[in-house]
Amino acid sequence: MSEVEKVKCLIIGSGPAGYTAAIYAARAEMKPVLYQGMQPGGQLTTTNEVENFPGYPDGVTGPEMMVQLEAQAKRFETDVRFGFITKVDFSGDVHKCWVEDGTEIHADTVIISTGASAKYLGLESEQLYLKNGGGVSACAVCDGFFYRGQETVIVGAGDSACEEAHYLSKLCTKVTMLVRRDEFRASKIMAERVRKTENIEILYNTETEEVLGDGQVVSGVRVKNNKTGEEKEIPCTGFFVAIGHKPNTDIFKDYINLDETGYIEYAQPGTSKTNVPGVFVAGDAADKTYRQAVTAAGTGCMAALDAERYLAAKEG
Repeated sequence: MSEVEKVKCLIIGSGPAGYTAAIYAARAEMKPVLYQGMQPGGQLTTTNEVENFPGYPDGVTGPEMMVQLEAQAKRFETDVRFGFITKVDFSGDVHKCWVEDGTEIHADTVIISTGASAKYLGLESEQLYLKNGGGVSACAVCDGFFYRGQETVIVGAGDSACEEAHYLSKLCTKVTMLVRRDEFRASKIMAERVRKTENIEILYNTETEEVLGDGQVVSGVRVKNNKTGEEKEIPCTGFFVAIGHKPNTDIFKDYINLDETGYIEYAQPGTSKTNVPGVFVAGDAADKTYRQAVTAAGTGCMAALDAERYLAAKEG
């Protein structure tokens, strides 16, 4: 068994939250070690255009922005490592974490920035356009702007699906909402708002069969009524999936307080503290409301400052 590595600050996960935490922690002489996780750069690496992050007047691609954030973290001597944490033990004063290659790390502070993964339908055609950046998205607030004056389709029946449909209705000429059952799962007030919006058409008992296009750009979707079996094609340039997110927090569940859907709960509102002293959370692993790059970066800053204060109080 390899020797145990001791670090002051371990950051689990990359993306805007992890890299921002790293920049602040490194500048505070905490010598952070950051493991990039299963998806280096996080969800933004699947986003073609980012136009709503301050400081990029001409926009930037998601992958390019992550490369820049990583370079900035490295400039302050963050130890950025490829790989992911498979197991943790937060039961004692020392926070123990194991990397997939067997490395055991004992960290004075841990910042969790593992994010949340958008749930998709799993269709081959959906994944093709998602990878090509040509019309499939799981975030209307992020990408709706690109479909101004166009027709879009959104899948989902919960509050966030209704919220995203309503958001798209202000930008798009028509929004078709596909609901798998014969009713919404959303709260009455959200469902009513969607029903009252003139340019939103709701198709109940309807499932997506295939996302259509030329291999690069979406041109429509083929849907099926699960009661009648009837199939039809709906023209659209944007296909939005709003069936929820899964926070990447499974490895922490024995030690960290999670809500019923798996998001990490803050021990103290207005901070990044978890129920375990010395363990902090940043970004979408705890945020089911905003889920934006800029808010993730903000909480990354908070987590690093909270970790620095925790260490100072301990050493003092």
